[in-house]
Amino acid sequence: MGVSFEDFAPALAGKDVDDVVILGGGLAGLFCALKLSPRPVTVISNAPIGEGASSAWAQGGIAAAVSEQDTFEKHRDDTLVAGVGLCEEKIVEQMTREAGDRVRDLLSFGVPFDQDLEGKLQLSREAAHSENRVVRVRGDMAGRAIMDSLIAAVRKTPSIRILEGFMGESLMGEGRYVTGVLARKRGGLERLAFPAHAVVLASGGIGHLYGVTTNPGEANGHGVAMAARAGAVIADAEFVQFHPTALNVGKDPAPLATEALRGEGALLINSAGERFMEPIHELLELAPRDIVARAIHREVTAGRGAFLDCREAIGSSFEDRYPTVFAACKDAGIDPATQPIPIAPAEHYHMGGVLTDANGRTSLDGLWAAGEVASTGAHGANRLASNSLLEAVVFAARIAEDIQGLMPTPRSAYWNEMDSEPGLPSQRNSEERDAITVLRETMRRNVGVERDAEGLRRALVDIGKAEASCHRVSIRNMMITSRIIAAAALKRTESRGGHARSDYPDTDPKQAQRSYVKLNEVNTIANAAVEAAQENISGS
Repeated sequence: MGVSFEDFAPALAGKDVDDVVILGGGLAGLFCALKLSPRPVTVISNAPIGEGASSAWAQGGIAAAVSEQDTFEKHRDDTLVAGVGLCEEKIVEQMTREAGDRVRDLLSFGVPFDQDLEGKLQLSREAAHSENRVVRVRGDMAGRAIMDSLIAAVRKTPSIRILEGFMGESLMGEGRYVTGVLARKRGGLERLAFPAHAVVLASGGIGHLYGVTTNPGEANGHGVAMAARAGAVIADAEFVQFHPTALNVGKDPAPLATEALRGEGALLINSAGERFMEPIHELLELAPRDIVARAIHREVTAGRGAFLDCREAIGSSFEDRYPTVFAACKDAGIDPATQPIPIAPAEHYHMGGVLTDANGRTSLDGLWAAGEVASTGAHGANRLASNSLLEAVVFAARIAEDIQGLMPTPRSAYWNEMDSEPGLPSQRNSEERDAITVLRETMRRNVGVERDAEGLRRALVDIGKAEASCHRVSIRNMMITSRIIAAAALKRTESRGGHARSDYPDTDPKQAQRSYVKLNEVNTIANAAVEAAQENISGS
């Protein structure tokens, strides 16, 4: 059934190894590499750097208290409120305190943040923020502009070596010490081993474990599974954020209608033209994302539909102010200046991931994690809007500062081990495509916006069946991460933030604490679900 952590434990003594290997070519990975310069770094990216990164798709921006009337304390407090009691307060304070410095770093790398005629940053407000503090680029193009600037800086930095088109499959290691990364050439069987003194996981999120997501296809949860297989602690895996306003036009990934539209006054209505948020929350359209997502989900499932009405708030200026959303609407045959936009919730961000401390260190020696793959405790049960890019750069910088005292001798070596499973690639690919389809539908249906025990147990059973036909380590990684999320969701018998249980609809003060699991516990929970299903079949 493939490789294990212990299968790859090279003796590093006396060998040339890379200083640092970073798995992931998104914002966290590239920012960390630049901060480590001139220390030699190898960045391994599944796709050409930037292309497969969720960071590049971010329409909002970076939250930072940089205006005269704002303070990091206000930003901290807003973040803590959104996290529904599960944020690590010291982590949040560090992140918000350092936000201004990281924005200035990005400006130094050439990011063209919106500025007024006096050169001051133009700021906007998003849901649950008490001040205008979101730094943007042309309304909805921050992610793309940030990534373009960082990619240009990385290409000009000789200490950074880029390896594109290789997918991380396994961590190499000995005991609890991570000693490198094993990567497979995308679309083939060729593998490379990258021994390293330090490994940084920056592999992104879990979006494409779900049937409806706003994330690129490369967001497959591989990093979480790699770390879990190596014995790392996974935290808060049950907390998945669903963006309320993805365009409901049948596209995969689903185009995103940025929250800034509601910040500008766009309304949420159903097919009858009713503003359905009025009886639900005092902040109406700007209520926390989990509340808005559930309200929209219920309108859609009830057959009333849900729409974002921008006609009065944005109107004819839509194309100039929000070109990305406008293009997506036009491509679907919708004129957002004159027509309400059909919307539905879509998987958007994972608050959980590999447990890290304030410096990005995981529970395994030699392994750091940053970005969406990590769980720092900054987001708690529900991420505050535009804190994701901020968290990525803050902790990428902290990791770079933490990694020191390593010999700068970059080296890569071929690993001759190949997949040991029999079968023709075409046959295997067909089986695995079917398994992925089953997985994504299972996660959408049973581990989505609202969950219950029966559906979560069914998900664990179905994920196990799908995994049985998977041969490649990369596909099994998707199954493992999905199983972790479903098992963690089954363990938490309450509703809180991005985790909503219809059979436990209330928030339980006794469960106001973060969750931690390792893979052996997840497998025990999954096996119990399978046994229960078998007993039900035999009993009937």
